[in-house]
Amino acid sequence: MSEELAKQQKTRLNKLQKRLRREAGRAIEDFNMIDDGDKVMVCLSGGKDSFAMLDILMNLQKSAPIHFEIIAVNLDQKQPGFPEHVLPEYLANIGVPFHIIERDTYSVVKELIPEGKTTCSLCSRLRRGTLYGFAEEIGANKIALGHHRDDILETFFLNMFYGGKLKSMPPKLLSDDGKNMVIRPLAYAREKDIAAYAELREFPIIPCNLCGSQDGLQRQVVKEMLQDWDKHHPGRIEIMFRSLRNVVPSHLADTELFDFKGLQRGSPRGVAPQGDAEQSNSTLPEMIDILSL
Repeated sequence: MSEELAKQQKTRLNKLQKRLRREAGRAIEDFNMIDDGDKVMVCLSGGKDSFAMLDILMNLQKSAPIHFEIIAVNLDQKQPGFPEHVLPEYLANIGVPFHIIERDTYSVVKELIPEGKTTCSLCSRLRRGTLYGFAEEIGANKIALGHHRDDILETFFLNMFYGGKLKSMPPKLLSDDGKNMVIRPLAYAREKDIAAYAELREFPIIPCNLCGSQDGLQRQVVKEMLQDWDKHHPGRIEIMFRSLRNVVPSHLADTELFDFKGLQRGSPRGVAPQGDAEQSNSTLPEMIDILSL
């Protein structure tokens, strides 16, 4: 590699790291994800997203005004050909405390899911149950997952298209039993930035041979739809994600979220919330700010 190319790559790496640090820091602050004294279990799958999350959190840890502990955890699902040495060697090399959990969920999934059917749902439930239990075992009060902005939008459209719900992955979630707090520090980060960062940092990526190679998954269809929109309509993805943070219940149709039956003429409830699309239009500076995120 030439000296000039190496310099360009270093500059690009520094810019990406600053951007991801800024976005992760903003998400952590906006949703109060990490408090002083927290023990954060960072779930490392071996994919680009979780590698980037661990890297950015360790970077933030050095300069954060609060003290929090990081423990990396990988669930070895006993997939055939899984390179068991890669993650322990990497984690030991960067000096982060870690645990490798060995559970043969691969055999369970293969036994219960017919050949050719989507394995993601069952695989995800088995992983989640194991990781939740292990977090309690090691005393971790936060569980960090590597989902990013694109994952959140994809899940929103999946739930709308196939589940009939306006629902997505929240940046911060309390488990049903109230015992585990899940956080997604990369909630504001773009997948293409994470992919570029992972390539420049040369993370030892391990592909998922269980579900990642399946064709025709609903999530893949939605992902391709969003990528096409992003290509032909720059800025649309940013605006759509912004909409998830600007919900107006009075202009939807959920009677559990808004009292439509009790709505009467002259009632304060009839006043459209400030910022509603029918009451105010985005100014040019606001639109420029959205598109430059």
